[in-house]
This record gives sequence, C-alpha cells and structure tokens, in this order.
Amino acid sequence: MAGLTAMEKKLAEYKCNTNEAIQLKLVRFPEDLEDDNTTFNPEYSHQVFGDDEVAFGYKGLKILLYYIAGNLSTFFRVEYTSKVNEKFDCVEADDVESKIREIIPPGFCTNTDDFVSLLEKEVNFKPFGMLLHTYSIHNEEAGEDITYQIYKADMTCPGFREYHERLQTFLMWFIETASFIDVDDERWNYFLVFEKYNKDGATLFATVGYMTVYNYYVYPDKTRPRVSQMLILPPFQGEGHGAQLLETVHRYYMSSPTVLDITAEDPSENYVKLRDFVLVKLCQDLLCFSPGKLMQGFSQEMVTEAQQKLKINKQHTRRVYEILRLRSTNMGDAEQSRSYRLDIKRRLIGPYKVYIT
Repeated sequence: MAGLTAMEKKLAEYKCNTNEAIQLKLVRFPEDLEDDNTTFNPEYSHQVFGDDEVAFGYKGLKILLYYIAGNLSTFFRVEYTSKVNEKFDCVEADDVESKIREIIPPGFCTNTDDFVSLLEKEVNFKPFGMLLHTYSIHNEEAGEDITYQIYKADMTCPGFREYHERLQTFLMWFIETASFIDVDDERWNYFLVFEKYNKDGATLFATVGYMTVYNYYVYPDKTRPRVSQMLILPPFQGEGHGAQLLETVHRYYMSSPTVLDITAEDPSENYVKLRDFVLVKLCQDLLCFSPGKLMQGFSQEMVTEAQQKLKINKQHTRRVYEILRLRSTNMGDAEQSRSYRLDIKRRLIGPYKVYIT
C-alpha cells in the first residue's frame, strides 16, 4: 500500500476477492441454508469478474448461489455490509448482480421462503434419460453404503433443457476455460451422475456431476466421440465418481460398431490422470497386455485389440502399455530396469530420428 494516497487506501478497502465472496450450496434440507459446512467456493471466477477475480465497491460482500440438490432450482442474493456509493460521491460499485444474471437462467428465487417451498417439491424430481450404471460407495461418516446412478440424457427429455441451463453454470466456477455449448446441436450426448438418498421415508436424487460428449463424423461411416466437459461437484470430489463416470461412458461407446475411438477436447492434467487409470483398468484384462507380452515390447496387436474392443486410439494405447509394463517390471533387476528405460527412450527419440541421422 506504500505510495497510495489516503483516498486510494480507503477505496482499496472496498475490493473483494470474488472466489471468497461467492458462496455455493447444494441444499437437501432447510437447515442446510444456515449450515456453513454445506458451503463451498469457486476455484475460478475470472470469466465473470475479470482476470483479477475482484469485485469493487463493497465491504463484506457475499454472493449467495444456492441450488436445490436434485433439480438445481436456484436461490440468488447479493449481501454486503457497506457499499462505496454510500461513502463516496462519484464512485460507482461494480454491478455484481448483473454479472451473475448473465450466466444463471431466469426463474431463480431471491426469497428464502420461496426457495424452501420449492425444496418441499423436490420429492417429485427424477433423473433424466436412460439408466446406464448403478454403483455404491461406502461412506465412513454415515457408516453405510451410498448408492449412485449414471444416466444418459438428451434434449428430448422433458425438463432437461432447463435443468441443463442451471447445471452448466457450475462450469464457470470450476473449469478454467469453460464455455456454454450449443444445446440445439443434436450431436451432443449428456451423461449425469446422481446420488440416491432418503428424506422423510422417500427416495430422492441429488446431482453429483456430469459429462458432455460431442459425436464427430469420421469418413465414411464412423463417429469419434470427444469428451468436452466433465465436472464432479466439489462436495463429491475425491470419492471415485469421476472414474465411475468415465468408465461408464467409455463402455457405452464401446458397444457401438460405428464408433472409431474416444478422445477428449483439450484435456486437463487431472483428466489425463483419470483417463490413464480407467484405460489401464480396461486394458489389463486383454491377452495382449499379459505380463509376458508386455515384456516383449509395444506391438501392433495391442494397438489393434485396444482399438477394436475398447475404442482406444494408438497414442492412448501406448500410454497404457508403458504403465502396465512398468507394473510388470522389477525395477530392482538391472536388466529389466535397463530394458524398460531403453524402451521409453526409443519412444521419446522416435520423432527426432530423421534429424539425428
């Protein structure tokens, strides 16, 4: 703050970090509204509030964005303890409310009583589309197994378009380069994860996460599904839902004779790690990836079998091979260790051979 005038110092007090000011909730029960333990914050807000991720003009700024856990009906309110307009003439605060209204669809609540009334109707909400997979994860805190389900949906499902408009708003807070997709393009597929839970003796569903996949045309009669967006909501992260979702989607496309292979659009480092885990899990049962064949080196048989049976392209098959071969290699054995390192080195220098020679 050195070198600032007294006025500049006072105005600096009206800057708020929007990643801290935005408070998100997935609400199941009325008491969740007052429970700080159900609140989570964005990882990013630059796409709404600029690269500095700052809102000017407020002290104690809170941007409340609460969603009913299942159908994602939304409550939105802006709160603050002081606004710069009240203290200084000719100084305007950022229009925070308008910025948020640009990304959330109309029809949200601004009154908690209205929001709680919608919460009471949540029992009528059911997942969209076709059930693909059901799985359970043990919850240590609850001391029981929690059931989850994965569905495939599209825009022909009644109510799904409006639901998706609410769901996609989370992308702005948790994917660094997110953008909304053209839902009128029929080549999009949507895969949704829901948790089943009990409330007053009824079975309800809570949104866990989702994935969008675009089906690209490949001449002459194939398609290449490309994963575009994938998000597991923060309260559910670290529990294995991402792996369950990606494997389910992969198995869905594996069954289609028209699918050539499955790719991803500009994958993040975390997504690549997740994909490695899932593809290794799928490939390890193929005969061409048996320990004996792994030690013989990367082969065309691996490429062909992975592509035909699992819709995995050559580049990803090579990654799987290196991971599985490392698992089968005794790195304490000098000869096996050297053989593995040389195999990796040959792959690395391959593209540069023409320059070396």
